[in-house]
Amino acid sequence: MSTNPKYELYHPKWYRRQYPIFWWLQRPAYVKFITRELTSLAVGYTAVLLILQVWVLSRGDQAYERFLNFLQAPAVLVFHGLALLFLLFHSVTWLLAAPKALVLRVGGKRLPDVAVLVGHYVAWLFTTALVFWLLVGS
Repeated sequence: MSTNPKYELYHPKWYRRQYPIFWWLQRPAYVKFITRELTSLAVGYTAVLLILQVWVLSRGDQAYERFLNFLQAPAVLVFHGLALLFLLFHSVTWLLAAPKALVLRVGGKRLPDVAVLVGHYVAWLFTTALVFWLLVGS
């Protein structure tokens, strides 16, 4: 059996709507979402900084002293202040999204969104107070 030499596979051109690169600037909700996603870089930076601090601690007292001197430089303090603002924005917006993502049922009834939100904020404040007490008050 021979193939038809005149036959060609048909490849339709799919319709793909063109979006401008800054499409997310059109609505405040999109801006907030993209900003929260970008602030996750500050979360990653903080995790890397903590791992680096543990590694520097393992290198000895002199290395840790140099690391602390680096952290006290004015540019680093400004950068970490901005990172703190990004972390707070990320945390607050993440907690505000929790009632939409987490459905808790007690006795067959769904807990109101406010109860889930308050529970998350209470847990956040308790954890912050515990860490503060362990670092400063013990």
